[in-house]
Amino acid sequence: MNKDEILAKSRAENKNKDIYEEEILKQANSYAVIVLMALATLFFAVQIFVGEGFNYGLYAVVFSGNMTISWVKYIKLKQKKHLLYVIILTLPVLLLSGCHIYNLITESKIL
Repeated sequence: MNKDEILAKSRAENKNKDIYEEEILKQANSYAVIVLMALATLFFAVQIFVGEGFNYGLYAVVFSGNMTISWVKYIKLKQKKHLLYVIILTLPVLLLSGCHIYNLITESKIL
C-alpha cells in the first residue's frame, strides 16, 4: 500500500473529518463549560452579596448545557454508564427551573 492509498482509506474511515480538529473542538467545549460555570458563580455570588436574592434560573441554564451534552452522548453511544450522569444533571435542571419559575410567579406584580 502506498501513501495515497493509506490516506484514502483513512479519509473513508473518518468520513473526511479531521481528527485533530475534532479533538480541539472537544477541548474548546470543556473550556467553554468551565468559563460558563465560573461566570455563573461570579454573577450568583455578586447578586447575593448586593442583596438581590437567588437567581435559580442562572444555574438552571448552566446545568442545562452539560445536561444536553450528556443526553446526546447517552443517546448516541447507548452506554448505560452515561445514564447516571444524565440523571444527576437532569434533576438539578428541573429543580432549579421549577424554583426559578415559582419565584417569578410568586413575586409577580400581575397577580
